[in-house]
Amino acid sequence: MKRRDFLGALAAVAAAPAVARAQAPVRLGFLNSGTASAQPDQVAIFFRGLAQHGFIEGKNLTVDFRFADDRYDRLPVLARELVDLRVSLIAATGGPVTALAAKNATTTIPIVFTAVSDPVRYGLVASMNRPGGNVTGTGGLVDELDAKRLELLREVMPAARRIGVLFNPNRPDVQAQIDNLVAVARASGQDLVVLRAGSVAEIDALFYGPAPAEIDALLISADPFFAGNRGLLVRALNHRRMPAIFQRTEFASDGGLISYGPSFAEAYREAGVYAGRILRGEKPAELPILQPSTFELAINLKTAKALGIVVPPTLLARADEVFE
Repeated sequence: MKRRDFLGALAAVAAAPAVARAQAPVRLGFLNSGTASAQPDQVAIFFRGLAQHGFIEGKNLTVDFRFADDRYDRLPVLARELVDLRVSLIAATGGPVTALAAKNATTTIPIVFTAVSDPVRYGLVASMNRPGGNVTGTGGLVDELDAKRLELLREVMPAARRIGVLFNPNRPDVQAQIDNLVAVARASGQDLVVLRAGSVAEIDALFYGPAPAEIDALLISADPFFAGNRGLLVRALNHRRMPAIFQRTEFASDGGLISYGPSFAEAYREAGVYAGRILRGEKPAELPILQPSTFELAINLKTAKALGIVVPPTLLARADEVFE
């Protein structure tokens, strides 16, 4: 064999494994704190974002799904399973509790989270502009908007004397979330009643059992458990004939009175785009946390009528969605 032919054959053999690796499907881990059936639209939108960079499940992408079914204590084990599978990236969806479980499981596998309020406070990233480490994602301004929701609830229920706030006690740093909102309410002279429910049984006990503390309206704080069980929660509140404000448009479309918050669909799409960029070679440490720019106010007039509430025309005029 001529020397030139020999060197060419040797180069082809050396390149073969790299070609095979390039053609092998990328393995992605998808970790969520809720149930598989809770938010199929957001999951589909995440994969739509991935597809913008050429990654399509079943073609060049395989996905290992792990759902905690609202049992936050299961997340560390599920995150560890994904690490042991040697996935190329972990999509940590379903609130800060999921992102924290993923971060605690690995310092090397890239992690992209969705809609986490103040990821710096949670210790997920070093800063919003330069996250550092192996974690990045989309912010949510979810907790930060509780004060705005309180303002909107008072606008639609100006005669309300006592307003309740429902929190999930299993949420990381929930006491800070409570303290912040109580301080805002106190500054405006609003009396708040703190309620807690972290399971379906506790929601049932709260709204189908003996009446809770006397309240005129309710603010449902932002939490993936509440979002995943929105149908159950809306039915329970309407059973109690309790006006309430929520954080996602889906609550209002499902029969809740009013909702206000960022576009979660956009947060999931952007997280999918980030995942695609990282799988193409970019570093999470250099991808800034994306903050939401779209906020949605939704009102369900059918529910308002059933509750005997007249929604102010000025509020209706500002609504992005009105369900009748």
